Amino acid sequence: MPQLPAPAYPAEVRARLEADAKEVIARYPGSRSALLPLLHLVQSEEGYVSRTGMAFCAELLGLTTAEVTAVATFYTMYRRKPSGDYQVGVCTNTLCAVMGGDAIFDRLKEHLGVGNDGPDMTTEDGKVTLEHIECNAACDFAPVVMVNWEFFDNQTPESATRLVDDLIAGRTVEPTRGAPLCSYKETSRILAGFPDERPGAVEASGGAGPASLIGLRLARGEEPHPRVVAPRGESPSGDQPHDPSPSEHLGSHDAPQQTSAIDPEHPSGPTGEEGE
Repeated sequence: MPQLPAPAYPAEVRARLEADAKEVIARYPGSRSALLPLLHLVQSEEGYVSRTGMAFCAELLGLTTAEVTAVATFYTMYRRKPSGDYQVGVCTNTLCAVMGGDAIFDRLKEHLGVGNDGPDMTTEDGKVTLEHIECNAACDFAPVVMVNWEFFDNQTPESATRLVDDLIAGRTVEPTRGAPLCSYKETSRILAGFPDERPGAVEASGGAGPASLIGLRLARGEEPHPRVVAPRGESPSGDQPHDPSPSEHLGSHDAPQQTSAIDPEHPSGPTGEEGE
């Protein structure tokens, strides 16, 4: 059945969003070019892109709601339904899947009691939404989990489980790389183009990790770092291994998966030609 027109924002909310929207639109020579950041802006208000938000964007940019809807449904970073404070995305593309991404996703589904799609993706307390994500160009840190688009590298089912438990409990969680974690609404406002005003957040973003830069160093004729990761069972500083605390999220190099290379029951070996 046809839907009724979307309800308008309350007057005070609309006034605030309109002031922000005009600031965003002024950055572009053509107003319709501002659609993507405006969708992030309305998402920062409700935690997802509602019909009200799409109607607001259409009105300010002189577009039809169909044009706005076509864009909002194309990009996966826009939520179409209410979801959790923390979007936990598990990369299950080829390399991450081979390195344990599928196992991580299955473990988190079971641990959180959520499904693959729709409202079942979010925990009952509204804290965490679990989803598959496409490649995030971090294959050298596979398998990768992202929380509100911040990286958690070299994850395992165990470390990912501790991660979501910490999020639900309200404990401080530090990404492997990038700025400190914030809520999904706050992340959306930053993606809309507004500055991250948290002290030290911009400086904490940092650059690429050593695994990403080793090829560049070799191309320049530089000596590579002696080892990108510590040997299994050793810490980078040479200290003895220890039992992790609940706030630590160890990577696959610290807690290796039972893959063919390390599983005596499934040894790997050269593959012969067909018929041999």
